Amino acid sequence: MNNATKVKKLLIVEDDADILEILGVIFSIEGYQVLLSESGTEIKDLDKLKPDLILLDIRLSPAGHEGEEICERIKGCPETAHIPVILLSAEANIRQICLNCRANSYVKKPFDVDFLTKKVKEMMED
Repeated sequence: MNNATKVKKLLIVEDDADILEILGVIFSIEGYQVLLSESGTEIKDLDKLKPDLILLDIRLSPAGHEGEEICERIKGCPETAHIPVILLSAEANIRQICLNCRANSYVKKPFDVDFLTKKVKEMMED
């Protein structure tokens, strides 16, 4: 099977179950194989999951920026650093957080679905 016909795998990490479910439906309809996570614990299994892209909420716990730490781990590991990460957040300083943790891009919440799907598609093609 060549890359042109390979179904792209998208890991979505979002602690809001409703948003997670909606994103799962949207990206399944878009033709992606979707993996859903409310906590980000699957990050330790990236070598097995092999996602082509990760959509990562920044605020996964009430205490702080757990998503930022997850992104730093992904980008700091030679085996996973190549995986594109798009941060999702309503944080005012999302651009700076994106730079700090070396995410590939970000989308502010509330997000426009068309904008988000277009961004994911563009990054999957790169």
